[in-house]
Amino acid sequence: MEVSSISQFIAPATIPSLAPLASDAAAPVQSFSNMVSQGLAQVNEQLQTSQADLQALATGDVQNLHQVMIRMEESRLSFQLMLQVRNRLLESYQDIMKMQI
Repeated sequence: MEVSSISQFIAPATIPSLAPLASDAAAPVQSFSNMVSQGLAQVNEQLQTSQADLQALATGDVQNLHQVMIRMEESRLSFQLMLQVRNRLLESYQDIMKMQI
């Protein structure tokens, strides 16, 4: 999926990392490593939350099964997205390393 087609479905204000770019061009730009670290932290938090939900489900302490399943699916999708971004970055790095100077 191309980046231009994603912007048709998601408003820039709903994506935290793109919100400063859309609203104010003079805003300080985050470094790439900070963005990656924040993304990994968010994925890790979602995975830990879904793990806690699974433990609560196993003990029978869940009031709303639908919410647990939705959170589990969200964490699964965010993990898959993180893996795809990682794969693309590695592929790009390998392509750059193969270039002859």
